[in-house]
Amino acid sequence: MAYSARDLAAATPVDRDRYVDLLRVIALGVVMLGHFFMVGVQVDPDGAVEVTNSLTVITWAQWLTWFLQVMPVFFAVGGFSNAVAWMSYQRRGGTYADFMVSRAERLLRPTFAFIVTGLVVGVVVEASGHLNLTAVMVLRVIAQPLWFIGIYLAVVALAPPMFALHRRWGWWVLAFLVLGTVSVDVLRLGVGAPVIIGYLNFAFVWLAVHQCGFFYSDGIPLLDNRRSVAAAAIGGLALTVILVVWGPYPVSMVTLPGESVSNMTPPSLALLSLSFWLMGLALLLRVPAKALLRRESVWRATVAANGVPMTSFLWHFTVIVAVTGVLVLVGAPLFPTIGSTTWWLLRVPLLVLMGAVLLGVVMLLRRFERPAPWQIPEVALRRKRRDISVAAGAALALLGILGFSVAGFAGVLSLRTATLVVIPMSALPSALLLVAGYGLMRRSASARPTPAHRPTPSP
Repeated sequence: MAYSARDLAAATPVDRDRYVDLLRVIALGVVMLGHFFMVGVQVDPDGAVEVTNSLTVITWAQWLTWFLQVMPVFFAVGGFSNAVAWMSYQRRGGTYADFMVSRAERLLRPTFAFIVTGLVVGVVVEASGHLNLTAVMVLRVIAQPLWFIGIYLAVVALAPPMFALHRRWGWWVLAFLVLGTVSVDVLRLGVGAPVIIGYLNFAFVWLAVHQCGFFYSDGIPLLDNRRSVAAAAIGGLALTVILVVWGPYPVSMVTLPGESVSNMTPPSLALLSLSFWLMGLALLLRVPAKALLRRESVWRATVAANGVPMTSFLWHFTVIVAVTGVLVLVGAPLFPTIGSTTWWLLRVPLLVLMGAVLLGVVMLLRRFERPAPWQIPEVALRRKRRDISVAAGAALALLGILGFSVAGFAGVLSLRTATLVVIPMSALPSALLLVAGYGLMRRSASARPTPAHRPTPSP
């Protein structure tokens, strides 16, 4: 049975931290908005179409990414939510396998809907003989949001052991992850270590940010001390300035074409320091935001948006590309010189149009983000080996998703490949890995979904 946002809002426990839900919505919303502004399409008077990242043309706007690159906030919120969910499973006698499958369901169901659609489109384009260079570029670029799904799935899989380390060692775990980030950057930027070394920071940086969510779940007094929070935020911002102005890091906190060093691929120390600025800023805004969330209409809208976060995120880039392509093909006069006054003014109607299309897509596909909660079985039904099987399934699914993030949906039948770090990947093998991993997780979990449940927002 599906419940409305009104039902879920009315059933919200009084002790729920509503600000976490708002931060999740804002983080993904700002990321999607940033992608909209970064897609730079210009149609010259002679009809030639130029496509680029608008930040390479409007260079001063690269500084705005220090406010708009809020993916670290999402990972921190994920740390809080995963800690709360894991503790809940432990109190009810649940295992790692039960936790992992229930969390993976929320990621993989909407991901499957997205990938299946992409594969169908890719096959149709290739079979009809229209797989030209433009089609290859489009079919690959629309799959790029999948990198986030893959990395976040890995972080979720590591959440229980990382939470155990947090309970035992506290701040030392975070210090170790920060030190790991520093060491990797010194190796790759200071002594010229192989590029593959830098990819270790996908683990160090995102786990460090996720770990900060554990501290928020602890409710430590430091979080209520505005001076301490402000000091952390300002300190993170100051360190970022130092690293960018006097260090080897670029201004942009998103990857730009032609960069020799990126702050995102792989994540850098500068991105980690910026994360502390953004998390501190979020904490400073917590009190007024929580007052606002006590309004029924605001909270209901937050609950509604939290019901479709993955569908919205997965499809937003496809909508941007598709709507832009159609408008260019019909000759709509909406793509003047990038960065001109007219270009900025036309962002508003374009944003409204793309928002309306995305809303339609989300309404059509939102049922894929409604997995039933999982019922914990009797202890006799659980086995330790199930945890190992679920972890193996998660690893296979992770490899499949990341394979799609680089290979996209181009050349499904001809097995066109793209390189994931050092591994050649293509669409069909990625699909097989994802299906095998998901099936192994579902088969290994001792818990089972149950249709009957009380309508409350999930953590």
